[in-house]
Amino acid sequence: MTARSHWNGVRMRTVQAAADPDDTPRTVTLPADWDDTAAEALARLTPGHRPIDLTHEAARWIDDLCAGDTAGPAIEPVARSLSCLLLLRQAAPTEALWHGRFDRRPGFIVNLAAFVHPDIGFRADDFVAALRLLARVLRAIAQQKAALRNGELPLGDPAPTPATMPDDMAGTRTMVAGEILLTNLDACLAGLGLDYNSEGGRDAACSLVALATLVAHAGEGADALPLPPVRSVVPGVNQIARTVWQDAAVETERPMARVETGFSAPGPIDALLGVEACGLAPAFSPLRPDGRLATSTLARLACRGLTLEAAFAATLAGDVVLPLPDASSHQSMYRALAGFIDRMPPRPDCVRDTLQTRALLERGVRRPLPPRHGGFTQKASVGGHRLYLRTGEYEDGTLGEISITPTRESPMTRGLMDSLGQAVSIGLQYGAPLETYIEAFAYSHFGPAGTVEGDAVASYATSMLDYAFRALSDAYLGRRLPDAPHEDSMIPTPSPMLPLDLPAREHAAQGHMAKGHPANGHSGGDNDETPPPRRGRLRLVV
Repeated sequence: MTARSHWNGVRMRTVQAAADPDDTPRTVTLPADWDDTAAEALARLTPGHRPIDLTHEAARWIDDLCAGDTAGPAIEPVARSLSCLLLLRQAAPTEALWHGRFDRRPGFIVNLAAFVHPDIGFRADDFVAALRLLARVLRAIAQQKAALRNGELPLGDPAPTPATMPDDMAGTRTMVAGEILLTNLDACLAGLGLDYNSEGGRDAACSLVALATLVAHAGEGADALPLPPVRSVVPGVNQIARTVWQDAAVETERPMARVETGFSAPGPIDALLGVEACGLAPAFSPLRPDGRLATSTLARLACRGLTLEAAFAATLAGDVVLPLPDASSHQSMYRALAGFIDRMPPRPDCVRDTLQTRALLERGVRRPLPPRHGGFTQKASVGGHRLYLRTGEYEDGTLGEISITPTRESPMTRGLMDSLGQAVSIGLQYGAPLETYIEAFAYSHFGPAGTVEGDAVASYATSMLDYAFRALSDAYLGRRLPDAPHEDSMIPTPSPMLPLDLPAREHAAQGHMAKGHPANGHSGGDNDETPPPRRGRLRLVV
């Protein structure tokens, strides 16, 4: 593959990674400065059990895209530029384009934070050059693979490409060539010294998003372009935005395939690029999955002139050094960017508190707990039977693990309780809502049951599971469930018994019926004296 030669001289390392913690690890080769999260994302992008080499995987889709782009020596610069964008973790194709599925809309994901330099600031020239290259590749794909689109073009004859579209059709129809999805906005603002929940942060975000949309809509005319923001707090963006707008406002004679802009959703491509928060969402935790401080956190501390020791001391003193953004700040950013981009993600919900909102997970992706995590241990008793309820929490305070341990029950009971806790924990880590488990297990009825001691969340429980999941509802959902109606005595379930173990009256009735007497044990005479029934005994016969 030609594109593999572009990785010559790049220092690589080999690690063991798997797409899921339960899978068998595979050998993954990637650049030495990339973290293990990127190795896990690469394992998710490459199905199977074979070893994975990033240079081989990247060369496959780069050579495929550049094969029919242009003839002659122009292929080499495009392939080299795409390789450099991936190596610098600035841009990568969407998952469909990575696997060569041209029946779906192609696209690229652009990491905004990767264009921020600590000394220079935002490199707007490099950003515009990268966007123009990606738009050119998407339009080339639209010309070559238009007949493979599924669900976007009418069936029958292939749709005319922009280069061959008749003049009478030029103004009535514009084909969408692909999409450019922006991501990691919060880390980009942090590198520029701006807070996500601030006027300056929203102004900078509008400038960068409008600049991307101007480049993507080049050649469509002034009516199809968004107006650039009046002012921008990002140095160098104002001048280049005006230049890009003047170039893009010139309408071409034949309309080019349209490139739309949007924001990315959680997926393996974002993890491959080292994204902290997908799309326009803020980073709700200052820590990385491995427990270390995130890059955006270090950037914000540096902008405030705080060392790690000073920030730690201020936190111990009770000061809030870095206030975390909430859902209302996310919604404010959403409203600010709505007029500068083609497609917006679903509107964030600001009704529920951000710390109580669990991050949505892609189906089939597990979110393991960090090695060191918070939680609580509750000791209680139900009907005189003692148990321990333990929980594990993520950095944002949401529940990710439970354990229910009865102390004096049989080994089978303890094993079943432990297995149930593991099953619920795995479901929570895969994104199953806690409300579903509470609806399923609260008020479950089996012994032991009775008065609850040691926890004020309940005074009576119909089972250990009833108490445990009602306690979880109170702790993590803020909803205290009432007690079920009391039952003073637990009536044991009848079980099959031997004839010798039958109740006394029933045993006597069976004996008298065998002798011809009525079932009530009396023959009807006044002088009939029935001997008292005797309980059978077992004898040991040698």
